[in-house]
Amino acid sequence: MPNYALIIVIVCYLLLLFGMGIWADRRSNSKWVHNPWVYSLSLAVYCSAWTYYGSVGIAATDGIGFLTTYLGPVIALPLWILVMKRIVLVSKQHQVSSIADFISLRYGNNRSIGAIVTVICVIAVVPYIALQLKAVSETFDILTTGDKSNSLLTDSTFYIAILLAVFAALFGTQTTDASQQRSGLMFSVAIESVLKLIFFLIIGIYATFYLFDGTIDIYNQISALEEFDKLATFENMESSINWYFMIALSFFAIFLLPRQFQASVVENTSTNHLKKASWVFPLYLLLFNVFVIFIAWAGKLVLGNQVNPDYYTLFLPLHHGHKLIGLMVFLGGLSSVISMVVVSALALSTMVSNNLIIPYGFLKVLNKNNSESNFQTIKNIRRVAIFSLIIGAYIFYVNFNIELSLFSIGLIAFVIIAQLAPAFFIGLFWNRGSATAAKMGILAGSTVTFYTLALPFITDVFVSNSKFTSDGPFGWELLKPYALFGLDFMPPVPHAFFWSMVINLMFYLVFSVIRKGNYRERNYAEMVVNASSLKMGENAYVWKGEANKTDIEQVLIRFLGAKKTHRALTLFYRKYNINPNEEKADARLVNFSEKILTGSIGAASAKLMIGSVVKEQPVTLPEVLKILEENKETISANKQLQQQSYDLQRLTDSLQQANEALIEKDKQKDEFLDTVAHELKTPTASIRAASEILADDDDMPEELRQKFLNNIVADADRLSVLITNILDLEKLSSGREIMHKRTNNLQSTVKKAVDGIYQLASKKGVKIDASQVEDVTLVYDEDRILQVFTNLLSNSIKFVPEHDGHININGKDLGNRVKLTFEDNGKGIPQEDMKYIFEKFYQSNNQNIKKPLGSGMGLAISRQIIESHNGVIEIDKNYLKGARFIIELQKENA
Repeated sequence: MPNYALIIVIVCYLLLLFGMGIWADRRSNSKWVHNPWVYSLSLAVYCSAWTYYGSVGIAATDGIGFLTTYLGPVIALPLWILVMKRIVLVSKQHQVSSIADFISLRYGNNRSIGAIVTVICVIAVVPYIALQLKAVSETFDILTTGDKSNSLLTDSTFYIAILLAVFAALFGTQTTDASQQRSGLMFSVAIESVLKLIFFLIIGIYATFYLFDGTIDIYNQISALEEFDKLATFENMESSINWYFMIALSFFAIFLLPRQFQASVVENTSTNHLKKASWVFPLYLLLFNVFVIFIAWAGKLVLGNQVNPDYYTLFLPLHHGHKLIGLMVFLGGLSSVISMVVVSALALSTMVSNNLIIPYGFLKVLNKNNSESNFQTIKNIRRVAIFSLIIGAYIFYVNFNIELSLFSIGLIAFVIIAQLAPAFFIGLFWNRGSATAAKMGILAGSTVTFYTLALPFITDVFVSNSKFTSDGPFGWELLKPYALFGLDFMPPVPHAFFWSMVINLMFYLVFSVIRKGNYRERNYAEMVVNASSLKMGENAYVWKGEANKTDIEQVLIRFLGAKKTHRALTLFYRKYNINPNEEKADARLVNFSEKILTGSIGAASAKLMIGSVVKEQPVTLPEVLKILEENKETISANKQLQQQSYDLQRLTDSLQQANEALIEKDKQKDEFLDTVAHELKTPTASIRAASEILADDDDMPEELRQKFLNNIVADADRLSVLITNILDLEKLSSGREIMHKRTNNLQSTVKKAVDGIYQLASKKGVKIDASQVEDVTLVYDEDRILQVFTNLLSNSIKFVPEHDGHININGKDLGNRVKLTFEDNGKGIPQEDMKYIFEKFYQSNNQNIKKPLGSGMGLAISRQIIESHNGVIEIDKNYLKGARFIIELQKENA
């Protein structure tokens, strides 16, 4: 492919990403941009060109060692979500915009710590960015047909570096508040993450299933090579130990790399997104590694050692003439480069401006200018920093691109970044860690890293016939950089990592014990360590002195502008119920002002600026601890009061519900007693009236006498049934009723119930269909079950329309139980009745007659009978064509 054609493709691809970023920026609150998927995929900025190309290279030369880069993050994820919640909480409370700000904040907004962390990150990441440019340059040369340029003006890599710097500057410097989320940039990174994964899977499928007949075919062929054992297993115990050190190295990297902190903390919009990220990100890494080993083996078999194994993904399709697949692979690698370089440059530019340039050079200048001038100055500082970092990486690439592989540059960067680990992780959980200890640990560990890793490389490159690496300085073998103190079984990177961590940790712990931090350090330590349990806000800040609101306000206006300052202070006064006209400022306002300045000029500079307009008085460490303890006790007491109030409210609600239920029960009972009294009174009065007539009239015709006698018998029967129902319900409810259970045929019992109610149904013109009841044998008290069926059929006849009513009975054998349904086309049961229909004293008002028939005991008795058979009776709430009752009887326990 011609050079110019590929350059056009690259420019078009960058414009596409830029367009998507602008689109997302304008829709930052939409569900397409603000969602956990975008956040989770943006974490894949971890997968740089080192991952995309270098993993295949290391798999082809050293076997499974490439997995360590991914196992560390995967193992870290369960701890990651817990630690990250605390980090995000603290960062959002204090407007943290970088890992340098965070570590500086933990140790009392210490300016020198922020500067040291920034320098460490620049030293680690600039060569890492150079690695990305190296990958772009080499893959560009592989894909194109033109001659490699030796001139800056004709070097395509230089122009790609400039384009990436422009991309980072446009998206990263739109506002001075570096703690604000950049929705457009993160959306673009998420899209790039998807694309590079898709392209990598395509080349994996191509190599595995197109060039070969699947994984088994590749394995069978590669296993025939003499060096296969080296590619598939550990050579010795030392190799396995090195493996664990490399996993630990990548474990730290997922927390500490500036681009990871930017994506996971600064760009986080909700801690709820962490839950999805905790499984999406490991899944992403798993998918990325599915075909790594097979691509490496395929490259080994097809291309051998003729080409750089880092770029087997490109050489394989090009070797077979499939240039389109090669172009897709290149764009996937370019996506890895763009996301890593842009996010890293953005994170580093913020750190350089907020922790080096502003606090050590421009603070006085900014203090004299107005807000508009300061806005522009801060933006320009960051833009210059972005360009300087990327151009610096380009210069490093030009001078050192031959000596180091993709994998080695990445590992060296990891070791340097790992020096932040003790100060970062221990400081999160141990409040005794001091600023002095953090500085000494980082510097000591970095010195060991330089001695055991960087210095040998420098002497080998620039000093001819140097014996420093082989013999040690002045021939002292115990100080050999690759075998320090006689530890000679580790490769250089794990060796440097081990000794730097030992020295770093030792210095941190020792100096924390012998050099206690001042009151400010301890104050911030308490706020960070207890961030998850005690959300004290500005109340956690301990400060004594004199401060005027007007002076603080002027500082804020100088950096934030009048409008933003007024809005922020108004919200602050409302939150703490403070009189805006009060001139004296307290500790809360001082702390709040430092926080909102931190995003624009960094934690250390914010502390200096606010400190320049207030008169702070020293506070002893015991005072700090006492105040913090009082605050904790106050918050704890408030929480207890809130919990007691909540419990009291729940108890009140429960009592109210119980009272309402009792009132309803009492109402139902009154209605029941009225009904029962009426039902008892009616036949009694009828019997008495008929008896008096018979007694007074001796000459009554025999036919009329017989009619009165029949009425007396009918009323007596009615009275007997009513009394029986009351006694039945009482015995069933108390469990004193003995069920006479025996084996019965369910179909036969249903037929008896239908026959018993047939005359009543015929009189009203109601059709009853029981043909769908299966022939099932069960153990039950037939008289009682017959009573239930008769009651349900009688109720249905009451509710269905005259001459057009129908009742369907279904019975199905479900194996261990039998299910019966009684459904009709009546008025149905109102929603408000369904809750109470099986209660003892309840009658539905939805019958086809004015006055409810019955005493309200039929369904209550039915439920007691079914439950006595270990069954269930219920209403089908989803049936809308009438009423449907469902009965389930267990076969074994009936």
